[in-house]
Amino acid sequence: MSGRPVARRSRAPLPARQRRSVKRASAGLSAVRAAAALAMLVSAAAIYGVGASPAFQYARLQLDGVRFTDPTAVEEAVADARGKNLFLVATKPLETSLEGMHTIERAWVDVRLPGTLAVTIEERQPVLIWQVGSHRFLTDAQGMLFAEVADQNVAAAAGLPVIDDRRLASTGTPGSDEPRSAAAGLGIGSQLDPIDLDAATRLASLEPADVGSSAVSLAVVVTDANGFVLDARPNGWTAVFGFYTMSLRSTEIIAGQVRLLRSLVIGREPLVERVILASETDGTYTPRETAPGTKPSKAP
Repeated sequence: MSGRPVARRSRAPLPARQRRSVKRASAGLSAVRAAAALAMLVSAAAIYGVGASPAFQYARLQLDGVRFTDPTAVEEAVADARGKNLFLVATKPLETSLEGMHTIERAWVDVRLPGTLAVTIEERQPVLIWQVGSHRFLTDAQGMLFAEVADQNVAAAAGLPVIDDRRLASTGTPGSDEPRSAAAGLGIGSQLDPIDLDAATRLASLEPADVGSSAVSLAVVVTDANGFVLDARPNGWTAVFGFYTMSLRSTEIIAGQVRLLRSLVIGREPLVERVILASETDGTYTPRETAPGTKPSKAP
């Protein structure tokens, strides 16, 4: 190893890195921000002014679609909005309140400025009249008794079939062993038994010609003793169709009972007093002025 010193490479000093100056936004309010803030203040003031203005308070009710519904009852259902500014009124709770009325299927509430609340109603549609004593109730296809026939809707109820329900449970008349508190009876808002509704609509759809009768009309009556009964009017025969259940004696036999009734009535109607239709094939009739000891005639 030689004794000569090792030469070291000298490094030139690096130039210092230049830093870019960052321009920060001024803390002051720019013209754009000032304009935006002013616009927000103006909008807020306008909204407050509209909300507080008496010119937009609910003052009038516009009602459409009413035949069976009492307009006064509609006004009471939306009474919470009375005197309030319509910009602040929520319409959904009002619609819910209206749809809680028995006559109303659906309801829509709209705000119409400056001060009108527009209510459009879709009412329940009657398919028959359910008569209980002196009361006659409009009944829809689901069996809801939703209104009573009165002077204001009698025209709309014209032509609907009538079911005369004379059962104690329907009239609210207690029997000898039934406490009066248990006999509420049918009324507005009552729901018919689905089997009763099915039997009633099937029988109410019949015309005299369907059973070979020359009667003016056919009336459907329901009693505790005989169930569903068909009366030929005026001064005609009575046909007992009986009681129906979900499985043991369903309403599906009614079509067969009608055919059987026709076979018993046609050609001998003036002689027939009473017909009992035990099934689709088993029926008897009692002639008018039956002599003592005479047995009822069997179905052919």
